[in-house]
Amino acid sequence: MAAVAGVNNNAINLEAGSLNDPNRLRFDFSHFAGVADEELAEVESIVNAQVLANTPVETLVDVPIDQAIHDLGATALFGEKYGDLVRVVRIGNFSTELCGGTHTAATGEIGLLKLVGESAVASGTRRIEAVTGTGSLSEFRRDAGVSKVVAHFIGTGTPDADTLRSKLAAQEEEMKKLRRELEQMRMKSATAATAGAASSAVEVSGIKVLAQRVDALDKSQMRNLVDELRGKLGSGVVVLGAATAEGKATLIVGVTKDLTARLQAGKIVGLLAVKVGGKGGGRPDLAEAGGPDPSGLETALASAPEVVASLLS
Repeated sequence: MAAVAGVNNNAINLEAGSLNDPNRLRFDFSHFAGVADEELAEVESIVNAQVLANTPVETLVDVPIDQAIHDLGATALFGEKYGDLVRVVRIGNFSTELCGGTHTAATGEIGLLKLVGESAVASGTRRIEAVTGTGSLSEFRRDAGVSKVVAHFIGTGTPDADTLRSKLAAQEEEMKKLRRELEQMRMKSATAATAGAASSAVEVSGIKVLAQRVDALDKSQMRNLVDELRGKLGSGVVVLGAATAEGKATLIVGVTKDLTARLQAGKIVGLLAVKVGGKGGGRPDLAEAGGPDPSGLETALASAPEVVASLLS
């Protein structure tokens, strides 16, 4: 994997650790940032060009250290300690290194190399992982299988990676558009359902209390609806409850600004949250709660006037 240095000169202090076995390898090297996909592809091409060339691997033993470095041009790793006599491994004119490990007799014995990962393992140290031989064949077959499945779902033949990315990005954008439209429809439906809600508010000591269940809305939409209903009340308390798709309960309480000196939304929602097995809090004018028991929502909403009365007394 010394090819990393040839692709990106910033990577030249090279090896910081490695693992080699018959089917895969790990190569750690000093570098300040991730290696780009284009550079990884170039490394893969350089290595496989040497593999396909079936270059003989020459091993020289008991070579004086000065001769190995200065005459043969062997690479010595920073931080490693070497004796007066060293072992030199040479692959044609491509690579000459000081190494005591086991090597193939020729590069062709590797079969083929496929990079499968690049990541950070420590500050300033990156790791490349690869498979060889039959492991490479399995990796290529896996990639081809994934490509066929993706192509089937997006309705194309077997396109290249750029075409797949473009298709998937277009479909993701379409999904986002559909989700936005669905949210707008839910909001319109909830708004229509509560159009006359202000008239059904209960008065508690002269304060209007409106409690509604709105299961179709998420928290953001519930907050918007609370604002809308507070505007319709003019002065009062709005309590909205919903059962989520995950099987939980959500409660949101809004208090108009003129009443926050007497009633705090956080206190109201905290008392109501007990009914759904949860707790909550927030600002004096807007507070939220959640609980694991959506079956208690109706009880919580029905008790809203009583809770308000208790806080006023």
